[in-house]
Amino acid sequence: MQTNLNHTLELVGKEKGIDKVVLIEALEEAVKKAAERRFGADRDIEVHFNEELGEIEIFEFRTVVESISEPDKELSLEEALKLDPEAQLGDSLGIKLDMADLGRIAAQTAKQVLIQRVREADSAIVYEEYRDRQGELATGVVRRFERGNLVIDLGRAEAVLPMREQVPRETYRAGDRIMAYVLEVLEEPRGGHQIILSRTSPGLLVKLFEMEVPEIGEGIVTIEAAAREPGARSKIAVSSRDSDVDPVGACVGIKGSRVQAVVQELRGEKIDIVPYSPDPATFVCNALAPVEVSRVIINEDTHSMEIIVPDDQLSLGIGRKGQNVRLASQLTGWKIDINSESRVAEMWKNAISSLGKIDGVGDIMIDTLYKYGFRSARDVMTASLEQLMEVPGIGPKLAEKMQRSAARVVADEEQELRQAAEERLAEAEASPIGLEGERHRFLEIRGIGEKTIEQLAEGGYFTILQVHQENNVVKLGEVTGIGIKKARQVKQAIATYLEEQARAAILPDVEPQEDDAPEQEAPAEPAGDAEAEGDGN
Repeated sequence: MQTNLNHTLELVGKEKGIDKVVLIEALEEAVKKAAERRFGADRDIEVHFNEELGEIEIFEFRTVVESISEPDKELSLEEALKLDPEAQLGDSLGIKLDMADLGRIAAQTAKQVLIQRVREADSAIVYEEYRDRQGELATGVVRRFERGNLVIDLGRAEAVLPMREQVPRETYRAGDRIMAYVLEVLEEPRGGHQIILSRTSPGLLVKLFEMEVPEIGEGIVTIEAAAREPGARSKIAVSSRDSDVDPVGACVGIKGSRVQAVVQELRGEKIDIVPYSPDPATFVCNALAPVEVSRVIINEDTHSMEIIVPDDQLSLGIGRKGQNVRLASQLTGWKIDINSESRVAEMWKNAISSLGKIDGVGDIMIDTLYKYGFRSARDVMTASLEQLMEVPGIGPKLAEKMQRSAARVVADEEQELRQAAEERLAEAEASPIGLEGERHRFLEIRGIGEKTIEQLAEGGYFTILQVHQENNVVKLGEVTGIGIKKARQVKQAIATYLEEQARAAILPDVEPQEDDAPEQEAPAEPAGDAEAEGDGN
């Protein structure tokens, strides 16, 4: 410890990037703790680093007194004068201690404290550095795995890629290089830090495009919003402040070079680049591309849009398992409900039938109520008076009158449904195979399980033919509680099942001759995949 420490401190400072002053303070604190451990915590001890000599000096301060009562804290005037000829009673005199007196245990304590303080100082520097890099990209090497989390070596620091921030279909091994988004930098107790990375954040997508597209860095093209389903598909909305620069083309690049670089880094994730528009309806339509939109109904109160598309465009607009509409909703910030024109026509037909039975409601009022989200007498009955009075032309008295009449209409409709359900139940019980047989037939149909069968029965549908013959899909979905989307899937699955049963009854179950083999028909689409093609709710 008596060797010149200046050179050592300078080397450590350069290696760790820590200021020499910080190292000296850590060294002084370490030696002080070691001295207190050796001589006692009640001693008045000070430690100083002598830069000229490059060594640590330890001083114990004692008060000069005439008569000593506390030997560890006081010094007689006679002894004080030997150390300092100008010493006087009441002075606090520093006595230099020998470093060799600390002993091995105290020296080990000093070493541990010093290592800890240097580690904390180094961690503080790394924290400050990466705190400023939050929201940026970081590249590192996979070092190890801890309970599903990846520990990434970033050079000066280690970061964690938690399991929740990993793309499920991406796999890594120790030694692999990885690029990730710095999600957050957490400061921990005792001066520690934790750098959290992400491979699933939309920020990763944005930063990759900023890296690949110079126009974004120049401020000409702006990424207005981004949405991701990591590993599957993502969407970004871009705009340009220069009318001569196409923002979509700039992000795609020549022959798709720029977007392909991003796709490659995201390991094949599909990316849709759509033009941003300040008009919400236009923006939503762009986000749903390439679907053709017939009409858009905007509800500002609920911040939602009803998108009406041709029947053949419905599955395209919704996307596989609802992916397209889900991403469009995330991208635009609007709740989106996609309906086909035929379904809207069914809903309108039902609304006319139900709302038209309410006293005082004519054609014009039906149209107005429909636009304000009232699709049936039940909607009017369950609404509050305040909600009804928001509709133009409806005051307090008319609202109360309409609700009373709507309650009667709902009671009549429920009675009709009960009667129809009883008739269907009697029909099912009288059928050759009975209720239990119909239940087994239902279970043969793909996409129909026990829960769906119970819901159909609660709505008064006990046989396959009863469901098949119900032309009003909106009614089927609402009465049974399975929803219109599921009702369409069920009807499609039943229609496929009945077609297969009919073919099996007509065609003999024999091997066709080689020359006369009939052409193979395309397999019917299973009901389980119809979720991607059903209605939007």
